[in-house]
Amino acid sequence: MYLANVLQNLYKQCWVLFLLSRAAMNSQAGFEKVAEAVLQIKSFADYLFSGQVTTDISLTVDGFLPEDGSGRIVGIEDLPDQECVCVATEAGDVIMCNLSTKQLECVGSVDSGLTAVSWSPDQELVLLATGQQTLIMMTKDFEPITEREIHQDDFGEGKFITVGWGKKETQFHGSEGKEAARRKQMEVPPASSMDDGRPRVTWRGDGQFVAVSAICPQTGDWKVRVWSRELVLQSTSEPVPGLEQALAWKPSGSLIASTQEKPNKHDVVFFEKNGLLHGEFTLPFQKGQAKVKELLWNLDSTILAVWLEDSKDGKSSASIVQLWTVGNYHWYLKQSLRFGSAERSQPVALLWDPEIPCRLHALCRGWHALCYDWHWSTDRSIGDESHPVANVAVIDGDKVLVTAFQRSVVPPPMCTFQLQLPQAVNQVAFHSDPTRRADLAVLDADNRISIYRAGDSTGKDRSVALGGSGFKASIETLQLEKTYRLEVSCGEVTRVNPLAFRLFTWLQDSTFLAVSQGQLAAHSVIHHLTGRPEAEGGCLDLRLSLPVDGDVISLCYNPKSRAVAVQLADGRILKYFWEAPTPALEPWRSSNGSAVRFPSPCVQTALAVIGGEEAILGLTDRSRFFMNDVEVASNVTSFATSEEFLLVTTHSHSCQCVSLRDTSLKDLQAGFSGSSTPNNETLRKVERGSRIVTVVPQDTKLILQMPRGNLETVHHRALVLAQIRKWLDRLMFKEAFECMRKLRINLNLLYDHNPKVFLENVETFIKQIESVNYINLFFTELKEEDFTKTMYPSPVSSSVQPQEYPGQNKVDLVCDAMRAAMENINPQKYCLSILTSHVKKSTPELEIALQKVQELRVTEAVSPAAEGVTAEAALKYLLFLVDVNELYDHSLGTYDFDLVVMVAEKSQKDPKEYLPFLNTLRKMETNYQCYTIDKYLKRYKKALCHLSKCGPEHFSEFLNLVKDQNLYSEALKLYPPDSPEHEAVGSAFGEHLSQKHLYEQAGLIFARCGAFERALDAFVSSGSWQQALCMASRLGYTADQLAGLARGLAGKLVEQRKHAEAAVLLEQYAQDYEEAVLLLIEGTFWEEALRLIHKYNRLDILETNVKPAILEAQRNYLVILDSQKTTFTRHRKRLLVVRELKEQARQGLLDDEPPDGAEADLLSESGSTVMASDTSSKYSHSNSRISARSSKNRRKAERKRHSLKEGSPLEDVALLEALAENIRTTETMKGEVHSLLKELVLFGYDEQARQLQQALEEILQVIERSLPEIWTTDLQQNPANPVLGPNSTANSITAAYQQQRIAAPAVHDAQLLIPPKLNKNMQWKLTLLQ
Repeated sequence: MYLANVLQNLYKQCWVLFLLSRAAMNSQAGFEKVAEAVLQIKSFADYLFSGQVTTDISLTVDGFLPEDGSGRIVGIEDLPDQECVCVATEAGDVIMCNLSTKQLECVGSVDSGLTAVSWSPDQELVLLATGQQTLIMMTKDFEPITEREIHQDDFGEGKFITVGWGKKETQFHGSEGKEAARRKQMEVPPASSMDDGRPRVTWRGDGQFVAVSAICPQTGDWKVRVWSRELVLQSTSEPVPGLEQALAWKPSGSLIASTQEKPNKHDVVFFEKNGLLHGEFTLPFQKGQAKVKELLWNLDSTILAVWLEDSKDGKSSASIVQLWTVGNYHWYLKQSLRFGSAERSQPVALLWDPEIPCRLHALCRGWHALCYDWHWSTDRSIGDESHPVANVAVIDGDKVLVTAFQRSVVPPPMCTFQLQLPQAVNQVAFHSDPTRRADLAVLDADNRISIYRAGDSTGKDRSVALGGSGFKASIETLQLEKTYRLEVSCGEVTRVNPLAFRLFTWLQDSTFLAVSQGQLAAHSVIHHLTGRPEAEGGCLDLRLSLPVDGDVISLCYNPKSRAVAVQLADGRILKYFWEAPTPALEPWRSSNGSAVRFPSPCVQTALAVIGGEEAILGLTDRSRFFMNDVEVASNVTSFATSEEFLLVTTHSHSCQCVSLRDTSLKDLQAGFSGSSTPNNETLRKVERGSRIVTVVPQDTKLILQMPRGNLETVHHRALVLAQIRKWLDRLMFKEAFECMRKLRINLNLLYDHNPKVFLENVETFIKQIESVNYINLFFTELKEEDFTKTMYPSPVSSSVQPQEYPGQNKVDLVCDAMRAAMENINPQKYCLSILTSHVKKSTPELEIALQKVQELRVTEAVSPAAEGVTAEAALKYLLFLVDVNELYDHSLGTYDFDLVVMVAEKSQKDPKEYLPFLNTLRKMETNYQCYTIDKYLKRYKKALCHLSKCGPEHFSEFLNLVKDQNLYSEALKLYPPDSPEHEAVGSAFGEHLSQKHLYEQAGLIFARCGAFERALDAFVSSGSWQQALCMASRLGYTADQLAGLARGLAGKLVEQRKHAEAAVLLEQYAQDYEEAVLLLIEGTFWEEALRLIHKYNRLDILETNVKPAILEAQRNYLVILDSQKTTFTRHRKRLLVVRELKEQARQGLLDDEPPDGAEADLLSESGSTVMASDTSSKYSHSNSRISARSSKNRRKAERKRHSLKEGSPLEDVALLEALAENIRTTETMKGEVHSLLKELVLFGYDEQARQLQQALEEILQVIERSLPEIWTTDLQQNPANPVLGPNSTANSITAAYQQQRIAAPAVHDAQLLIPPKLNKNMQWKLTLLQ
């Protein structure tokens, strides 16, 4: 990983036996306790030699080791399955030590002795290297499998095949030239005298192959041979001069690591399985300065530990352990552990934990057991709005590589600049002060702190070459200000531990925090350090050392709240009050007062303010992500906090960006834990394995690192929109526009974010954007859509209230405002943008745009403009925006033939086509010319206007155009009302309306034009008898003619059941009052009939016509009311039955198989999905046919669908519809019955009146009682299709239906679910009849 930094070191209780296997093999002199021929198993209570011997088994009693201490153990292996330890001695004995019985058993002996013993990773095989230079492969029960000589003349099964393509001398040798063909094979020098000469054995991680390194007897150099599990030789390494003893096979299986001493450097080299070299890196030592004892890969092959001895005058003085990692094909030295020169502090054993990948164990001669836990972290500065610093520091040996991501993204291993230090670097820390975020403190392997500050380097070139030899950029580099020594007396443990201090943190300008190990296991000490200006080259002052009961594994600081959170190994979170007079530690508490404790230790922690509450975030090595003590996700790979966002990457290859301002801690925890998918703004896909490096403040860049080590810059949509909104609020239109243009954010957001502010600052916007092309781009993207409600919803906390402009078109509003501003600033410069503003309007103003082009042409003819665009350039631009044919037509509509020719010349039109046409137009009279052009362009209204000015000789053409294009209303406006042309147009208009059966309107037009005869016919046809009588009066009709006209009109009115109006005509104009009375009786207008009878004193009609008609009407109403009551009762009962059947089906009470056919139709869509699908398929074909029919047929089909036939699919809907219609019909009968009751009482028919009143009252009571039963409360509260919609799912629909006691019928008319209104205020009953 590119941005790796050391993590803290942890000390754990460990079993010395676990480390002793390496101690015996790696120490030339042997371990002191081994030399005493005693195998001791010790359990430490602390890290000093204070443990007790729990098991003491002598190896000299049975003679396995000599008593003089000259013996050596060449291998120790813990065998958990057998509960014993396997020990191999140099004398050749293989001993099994049972830990339960404390018995020793020699399971085998090799007479020639043993030089190395190694078990396979699965402990199924054991490989023995004997003193006779042979290899013996045995099973775990020590059954021999095979034996081979170590030194083989054959290369192995993987020998390369030569296909005979020429000799070596004729091959291509690249840059080495022909000299490479003549060069003789290099003489390989013998192995170094500093090597112990013993073979090295290393297994591949899967145990299928084993590599053995041994000194060749013939040449005296080291050779590496790869053997299979069956001890079949696979390959032999190529001759490598200076190859050394160290050997380690990468667990992932790709490379075998060793070391090579070259004439001028010391390298770690890598072999492939076929024996060929494949890469190397150089150790930071001169030749002969250090001796490499061992190489060790960690469990997941990400870290290579190099164990060296620093040699002076050929003698070993100190041990050094270096941790190397690779990223982007570059090897980084991440940690350098320099053990002291005292003999007690020298390591004798070093190995990686077999279960935890980044745990390193070390055992010193003074019986100090050290256990280091490492994890990956990114050292980055945290900038803010005022100081947008985004520096990232990378440790690489004695250099710190610094990359300033706010200026450039430099791929590793390159950087913006680097800091050279005298010693290897172990930790770095950025300043937490917002104004000094670029300052850097470096802690090296000698416990010296170097302070680098970003100040003004007067007189120096501050430009830095980015990428080594590329372009340069002005970047504030760091200068060394001072150096401190970090010396704090912490007891013997710290003196032995080479990494005495961890979690180095820079709080203030001269205040630091560091953590060291306590005197006891699982104890730590927090050191509060301060520096004085006069302490240059001196030591930091120790203000306070605060012991902590627990292992401190992380420390994080929030510069805004000035809070320090300390995490212990057991997950507890403590708050360090470092600013108090007496600093202290207290449990970190959440808002509810409970102590926060991570369920699992986190390797990365951070403090963040979420919705006003400060919380601690943590990420474990198992991808579990915590907020306080709540696990919110289990697939997070990395996270980072910016000023207002939390960003996380996940194993699902996505990056989620969540706002910390618009939510509370509980909502954020619930949002992460929930299964809801975030919207597109907060979530985006990223490359597999991406990790967050840093977020650039005041920018939109998010830097990610890929697994290989290369970088990728992404612009997360949430970061982009948040930054754009900030810029727009600050009226920084240029920055917002450039960002939106580059990242393809719709430019409508510039206006939609705050329309009022935008319109008030249009001139500022134009002056900042400045570029005509950019302004034109903004115009072309304008749409009527409000993008803050659709594509880019505003955040919850946004205080911006969009200003609405009702009745105004957004595009037109912006175009007009910007055009006015551009004309005010510089109309010549923004000429093209002004043209764009005309074209982009909802109704393009092409004529105005063309007129501006014409004005440019005229202006150029008078005085050519020094700046701005020419008329030809403007026209070309218009042709780019508008189709050339459309622009040609609009230019023709300006009636400017010069402009037409100019546009036509830019088009693909043939001059032979348009020139004759233009020449013909030139010869015409002006108005007729304009008429011809408008007619050609199909602008008929304008053509009509111009044609009306051409004189009477063109009136026939005018009238034909009016008739062809139906322009009667426009034509009537062009002539005075008294003119003959106006009358002619009116007559034509009337005929047109008559043809469309609009007789009444036609009559009005005829009457206005004086054509009263035709107006009379039109009014008669329309039934407008009042207007018809008026026209008859204008025509001077006689009384007989009026009587005939009245009788004809009365007949038409009777056909329309307008008896009262027909009676008026007969009485007043035909003088036939008897016929008028009979029509009133027929129409049940009783009182009006009585009035005429008494007016003309014809009481005889009462007996002959009125009374019989009243009694007949009473009998008819009784029959109707009885029928209505019977029908209502039948439908109501049937509705209850249908509902009961559906309720039983819904509750699953019908145990029969799902019905089909008519029975299935009893169940609505809510009954079961089977029934719904059957119903829909049943009507799918008929619906498709209905859509093509007339409206009458559609209504008929709808009525048929709502069939009252028992068992029909929508019977309940049909019953509701029929009941509602029955109620409405009964309600309308109140007035008619009331009128009839009065006449019955008037003529003494009290019994008949009482009978009728009682019949109507009974049915009304039945209806009123039945309403709650028919239209239930659930039915009225449940709208049509209540749970359906675009946001519904199958589960939500099913759950909603199951919650309903009675499912609502699936109807299209929601009014059916509402009961009809009963008018209780109407007084229809007669009190005298009660």
